[in-house]
Amino acid sequence: MTAVPLPRPSSQPPERNNSGSADVTPVFALKELVARLNREQHKIQDLLSSLGFALRSFSNLNQFLELIPLMASRVTDADGGALVLFRPNGQVKLERLHCQDARWGQELRKGLETATRQTTASLTGLPPGEALARSSQVVAMLDHQLTRHLGGEIQIFGTGILVRNQERGRLYVFSREPDYAWTETRQKLVRLVADQTAVAIENDELTVELKKKERLDRELEIGADIQLRLLPRQCPAIEGIELAALCKTANRVGGDYYDFIPASYGEARKTNPDNSQEKWSVTIGDVMGKGVPAGLIMTMTRGMLRAEVLNGHSPARILQHLNQVMYADLENSNRFVTLFYSEYDPKTRLLSYSNAAHNPPLLWQADSDRIVRLDTMGMLIGLDIETQFQDAQIQLNPGDTIIYYTDGFTDAANQYGHRFDEENLTSAFRWACQHFDDPQQILKYLFDCVQQFIGMGNQNTDDMTLVVMRVKPN
Repeated sequence: MTAVPLPRPSSQPPERNNSGSADVTPVFALKELVARLNREQHKIQDLLSSLGFALRSFSNLNQFLELIPLMASRVTDADGGALVLFRPNGQVKLERLHCQDARWGQELRKGLETATRQTTASLTGLPPGEALARSSQVVAMLDHQLTRHLGGEIQIFGTGILVRNQERGRLYVFSREPDYAWTETRQKLVRLVADQTAVAIENDELTVELKKKERLDRELEIGADIQLRLLPRQCPAIEGIELAALCKTANRVGGDYYDFIPASYGEARKTNPDNSQEKWSVTIGDVMGKGVPAGLIMTMTRGMLRAEVLNGHSPARILQHLNQVMYADLENSNRFVTLFYSEYDPKTRLLSYSNAAHNPPLLWQADSDRIVRLDTMGMLIGLDIETQFQDAQIQLNPGDTIIYYTDGFTDAANQYGHRFDEENLTSAFRWACQHFDDPQQILKYLFDCVQQFIGMGNQNTDDMTLVVMRVKPN
């Protein structure tokens, strides 16, 4: 569309008739009309531009909302405007009011507050948030109350403030002029101001949510750092044993747990700082669930288990005591813990163990190339306070290798929904033991097998923990 330049106003004075009065010609009247329309258009553009600038630069929502009734009444040449917001708790509140006539403004405020108060009273008793869900009914009640309390002689136009497709308030504009008409242009201008109000409210809410997320992220980083520090920083030196371990969490805070604990920690520190020839506990566990709650329970489990180990009981008795101590807390949290606890004696190469419903570790026997599952009867920690656990032992020989793992390995799924399962893990473990002598190489190979199974670039949805223990050959 090509813009046609408007004719400049004539510098010549209007012609005068015989009586000396100005003779207003149709051309002059048209020029005055066009000039007035231009001035009105420029005024509206300037006001809306100022409102847009305020929207881009505001740092305080309340300060921005102060402008809304003023702008709405200015761009429509009305006498006043009001902003009413719907609160999540069901309150309908007069947020802001502007009126050129201060005395009439007091009457307007009184009528608006009465209307909003009666609308709020009709919503009393609704559950939090349901009032917003019934916004169409709220709007109908509010409009009815406004018409009733402000009188029929006032010209009223109201439009909704939509935030994420939900009406969160109303913007009203009033005029006392009898000949005032709500033309289509004026209605569009009010809706435009209402839309900018909705954008400001949504931006403010997004900013609040972002700050909450940033605060939560910082807390998660602290939690992840604490959890990382609670896991063994390195594998201990145990006579005749080589170890490798790694925990990969699906989230920043996970529920997997593994630990190496000197079984005779107190006595060993007193008599011989080098406790590599003493018994060592090797344990692995998994808290049902993920994230911060699972991480907190894992931390609690670690502390209680380390305290229990000092009592010098058998593996089954240690699990039984741990279950009795943790039962009340786990029952309240509706979470449970799987745990495999073992003790290795370097002098006899005897491994004693007990299982609380954890994935049984796999033992590769070097002499026979057999895979043995190390398992005993026992229920989850925290499921039944009367649960009984069983002790078992197995003699290890030079070259034997054990992997302790969590269900993140066997439950890892590919794009077709197939699980890696224990059969694939057993096959990969046997191949690794046949071709690698270093536990670190075995660990890396098994992690690579799972990653290749689920797809390169994909992340497993569960925590994955693996401990490899290999008896050194003679």
